Amino acid sequence: MDNITTINLIGSVLFAIAILHTFSTKYFEHLAHTHKKFSGLLHLLGEVEIVFGFWAMVLVIFMFVLEGKTSAVEYVDSRNFTEPMFVFVIMVIAATKPILEFSEKLVILLSKLIPIKKEIGMFFLLLSFVPLLGSFITEPAAMTLAALLLGRLYYKSNLSNTLKYLTLGVLFVNISIGGTLTPYAAPPVLMVAGTWNWDIIFMLENFGWRSAIAVLINAGLLTFLFRNEIKNINFNPQVKSVVPSVLTIIHLLFLLGVVIFAHHPAVFMSLFLFFLGITTAYKHYQSELILKEALLVAFFLAGLVVIGGVQQWWLQPILVSMSDNAVYFGATILTAFTDNAALTYLGSLVDGLSDPFKISLVAGAVTGGGLTVIANAPNPAGISILKQYFDEQSISPLGLLAGALAPTLVAVILFRVI
Repeated sequence: MDNITTINLIGSVLFAIAILHTFSTKYFEHLAHTHKKFSGLLHLLGEVEIVFGFWAMVLVIFMFVLEGKTSAVEYVDSRNFTEPMFVFVIMVIAATKPILEFSEKLVILLSKLIPIKKEIGMFFLLLSFVPLLGSFITEPAAMTLAALLLGRLYYKSNLSNTLKYLTLGVLFVNISIGGTLTPYAAPPVLMVAGTWNWDIIFMLENFGWRSAIAVLINAGLLTFLFRNEIKNINFNPQVKSVVPSVLTIIHLLFLLGVVIFAHHPAVFMSLFLFFLGITTAYKHYQSELILKEALLVAFFLAGLVVIGGVQQWWLQPILVSMSDNAVYFGATILTAFTDNAALTYLGSLVDGLSDPFKISLVAGAVTGGGLTVIANAPNPAGISILKQYFDEQSISPLGLLAGALAPTLVAVILFRVI
């Protein structure tokens, strides 16, 4: 067995360990609260954003030992870290006070057009309008906005544990499928749109209308079933702002610039550095930037890029051996265990795939994007923002899975039955 095969096998074992570790983070957080002597280490192991970065580091160490420094460094250099960098930048900008206030005002304005109690109307819009907005401002930005507003307006009001997890599940599924109205917003679509020449018309015809209906059904059902609990939440959404309109427009332009140049890290990182200068100059109009949270999410995704790069040897043969129908359900299941963008990217490397196969692969990848934290790139961002509202500041992976099953089934019906 040559070294590359050995590294492939080691990488796959470490990948499996990382997945198990991801599902065990809540247990490590519990141990950290009960074993004070080792609380620092246990808290580190309990941070879901650390998991894949940690095991990716172990993989690189194995490469150093087995293949030498040159090979290990060349492998890391060959990875594309544009997506982690983009998610980091978009999270920070989308979470700024001017952007959040603008988004909240927009949601409040829309909620006034719905003839129901504002608490119920805004809850529905945060789980429907904002995920669909992700098709235009990108999924990571939509996740950041929705999670921050849900946390501040609803989660902090001591929602029942059941509603917390169901809301999280609906949010993750709706973000995953809600970004498919355009070819650039959802990471699994972004990975293949250029190669397969998918434009916005193609996306709307084959994905967009189905996704929009599924998003509205998921948000509507959850809002209706828990309307009594939601309407008892009393809040006064912020409608007045001291942020100058010009500054808000500047922030929106930075957000737009980063979205437009999402594939060009040198450009959007330059914009981001300029943006940091603006926030420093007008610090009194800003809340604290979520740099730590965004960096942790980027670290998670970067680790997934590194350790996911040695999974092609088993993942690609599984995909190409499936029929159109089988690949849809196979991709939905596999997405729970690997990033859906990585899954579709591997499919884009295979020549001769039929159009129905391509559509089934991507549809399955976005359908399963809410099942686990690693299934879709924006999910770690949502976890990072909302985990503070859960017991021991940790979200149970099984709780997320349970919360996401029903909305995932709705997506299955829209993509495969109708």
